[in-house]
Amino acid sequence: MTDSERDEVDASSAPLIEHLIELRKRLMWALGAFFIAFICCFAFAKELFNLLVIPFKWAVGFAGLDTQHVELIYTAPQEFFFTQVKLGMFGGLVLAFPMIATQLYKFVAPGLYKNERSAFLPFLIASPILFLIGAALVYFFFTPMVMWFFLAMQQVGPDEDIQIALLPKVSEYLSLIMTLIFSFGLVFQLPVVTTLMVRVGMITSDSLVSKRKFAIVIAFVAAAVLTPPDPVSQIGLALPAILLYEISIWTARMIERDRAKKTVADAKSDEAVDEA
Repeated sequence: MTDSERDEVDASSAPLIEHLIELRKRLMWALGAFFIAFICCFAFAKELFNLLVIPFKWAVGFAGLDTQHVELIYTAPQEFFFTQVKLGMFGGLVLAFPMIATQLYKFVAPGLYKNERSAFLPFLIASPILFLIGAALVYFFFTPMVMWFFLAMQQVGPDEDIQIALLPKVSEYLSLIMTLIFSFGLVFQLPVVTTLMVRVGMITSDSLVSKRKFAIVIAFVAAAVLTPPDPVSQIGLALPAILLYEISIWTARMIERDRAKKTVADAKSDEAVDEA
């Protein structure tokens, strides 16, 4: 640790009580942002739920059924109300995440060196973007495919003696799409996590390459745990996870290459100073 870095840490140090006061302040801002976002989402819960039903409507069209009357049901008087509460919390967490992440960063930033803060900030921006990419993939592709897979099992039509139709419950449909969004959103954080670990020296690109076969197995196991028990969603989550793992290897190599160039440049600079 250099003298300037030691002075920077000493300047940012504070008594425990000040850290607790700062933590309370950041928690209040984060909880306040979540509460406001929750109220807004709950006020428009029906409209938000109708928006989430659109992929199901696309699946009905893929199955060759009537898209004019897409029907979902609830079987308990309070079920749709609690579904709206859950949807409000889900939407509130998504909307408030930038504020929550910002407050977290402001709390830990004083304990980081200047170069660490500048290195950490891009990941704070990349994380929600990658989560939204995963959520968009679920909304526009995987949810319609999964629901089409389930709709294909129906027995409907004038030629069927026994009519078996899919009538999803509002709570179960919301749980399905929330599970898929969170699963894909978390998987899409893989490049962020691995890049941070490479930066701090916990892993290397060579270790990622050597563990590739284990990563493939883990990807399919995680897909089986996180997604509904159908092959469409499980394969649909496992394949992007494997692709993101390969992207993580590429980013790790880029970081190591830049680090090596910086080391060489620093060595040449030191040699020039010594010669002078």
